[in-house]
Amino acid sequence: MTKTLTGIGECMIELSQADRGLLRQSFAGDVINTLWYATRHQSDKWTSSFFSAVGNDVLSDEMLQFITQGGISCDRVVRISDRRPGLYMIHLDGAERSFSYWRDHSAARLLARDKDALSDAIAASDAVYFSGITLAILNDDDARYLIQLLAKARHNGTIVTFDPNIRPALWADAENMLQTITQAAAVSQLVLPSFDDEAKAFGDASPVDTADRYCRAGADICVVKDGSNSVVVHDGNHGTQYPTPPVGGLVDTTGAGDSFNGAFLAAYLEHGDLAAAVTTAQACAARVICHHGALI
Repeated sequence: MTKTLTGIGECMIELSQADRGLLRQSFAGDVINTLWYATRHQSDKWTSSFFSAVGNDVLSDEMLQFITQGGISCDRVVRISDRRPGLYMIHLDGAERSFSYWRDHSAARLLARDKDALSDAIAASDAVYFSGITLAILNDDDARYLIQLLAKARHNGTIVTFDPNIRPALWADAENMLQTITQAAAVSQLVLPSFDDEAKAFGDASPVDTADRYCRAGADICVVKDGSNSVVVHDGNHGTQYPTPPVGGLVDTTGAGDSFNGAFLAAYLEHGDLAAAVTTAQACAARVICHHGALI
């Protein structure tokens, strides 16, 4: 019987640099990026599904068509007639990226408005993936409701995975951001943070400190990404470091962490081998950062 990995979050319109000063349009977002790469590493034992909210406009239609053609089911995506997708633009300085966003009134901010639809999607899943950005775009009540549903799902045997993906600009209150992220990690078996974000937000001195903090919060396994440095994996008892092979020909680091997450999650769900999952994830991320945009 096929199992389902469901990602909960936002997909946006992506504008990235193209030749001769032109912009290339695509669709991306941290959760959909992760599902994209998970799908490309899944066996036929697993399938991927996206839960979000979009509008009834042409771009929403094109977005869902794009995601579906990528092998990800959109059957549970909610339509909201008076909202549209968010948009972001990638700015490159060499291979390093920064972003401009237009997402304050995106449909995805209301993805938890239909409580039954959200609950049903989680209940139908064998594994669920969400992020700090998912929580940041929701109002406080909806974020708490999502965390409560995921706590119940974990108790019932669903594998819950969380990337804190800390973006302070999306949060109105820093204290609430840190509390909500910690609460989300506490209901998750797997936490996949990026050390640079964690050091800035929580003051962690090392990736080991980040891993230890999330395992103490309630996670079973924490996998800390740290750019070109080693990946640190902590299972609550001991930690292991996996050196990251050097990568030449960097073009655009957009999607590096998301591609790592997707490949790691697909591999780990398949065979439960942490070392092999990290190696798979490193290879995927290395390929992605040699291309423009989040999805290749």
